[in-house]
Amino acid sequence: MNGQITTARLPLDTRNKLMVLSRIKNRTKSDIIKESVEMYYEYTENEIDSFTLGEPSFGKYGSGESDRATRYRERIKRKIADRMSAC
Repeated sequence: MNGQITTARLPLDTRNKLMVLSRIKNRTKSDIIKESVEMYYEYTENEIDSFTLGEPSFGKYGSGESDRATRYRERIKRKIADRMSAC
């Protein structure tokens, strides 16, 4: 394979884990690193942000009131008054 050489400094514990994996899997350290980078790339590429994740639910359960957000204080006062009159 025709590739470029890249050097990375690894903490001792990470280097030891890499060496153990290399022995257990009977693969080179380079192969394990390449596979890890590919897996990480796929993972980050497929991440969904919170807006995209919740988008199907936005507006799904509408109240039918177009001014609901601007009149919330009025609704709360009315609810409190209703509770007080029920007592």
